[in-house]
Amino acid sequence: MRTDSASNNDTERSWYVLDASDIPLGRLASRVASVLRGKHRADFSPHADNGDFVVVVNAEKVKLTGGKLDQKRWYHHSHYPGGLKEERYRDLIGRRPEFVIEKAVKGMLPKTSLGRRQAKKLKVYAGDKHPHSAQKPEPFKF
Repeated sequence: MRTDSASNNDTERSWYVLDASDIPLGRLASRVASVLRGKHRADFSPHADNGDFVVVVNAEKVKLTGGKLDQKRWYHHSHYPGGLKEERYRDLIGRRPEFVIEKAVKGMLPKTSLGRRQAKKLKVYAGDKHPHSAQKPEPFKF
């Protein structure tokens, strides 16, 4: 008996488009991360990049449940003394809605070079228009 292991070159990649309107951020991120990794495919291999491309539109309409819009904060540090910055997610979604979804999805991918390659297949747009119509993306069934 022989077990075939998939490689990166064997995969035909599909494109999916997902409308993020009124979908909770965590549920959206976990499903998108699963598709980027390729876990929905029969030939999934944890060591290979066999996932598909995902285009997320309407990122500014993503839903955060409970009081997360005002209570959840994004922190970053400038690596200088006193350089800690924080921002509420309500302000962050207003300023950079794409970043919120990218950050949530990247947190669910492996923290390796494979995860960084898989994260590059995620395309997020604030509005409902995207420049990937030539790839003929299929609607994402959530």
